[in-house]
Amino acid sequence: MNATQTGLLAGLILGAVGAFGGFSAFLITLVVGALGLVIGRVLDGELDLSGMLGRGRDR
Repeated sequence: MNATQTGLLAGLILGAVGAFGGFSAFLITLVVGALGLVIGRVLDGELDLSGMLGRGRDR
């Protein structure tokens, strides 16, 4: 399992554990899962956030 899958799985589990019940729990789990997915992609090197953070590669 790579870092993207691990990050997504961890985010989903933490979101589900942190919020029990109803539609709000679904939304919290969705947001935390997406955050875990983004973090995992960054760690795998599949997503480069330097453009969004204002740090170009030409420095």
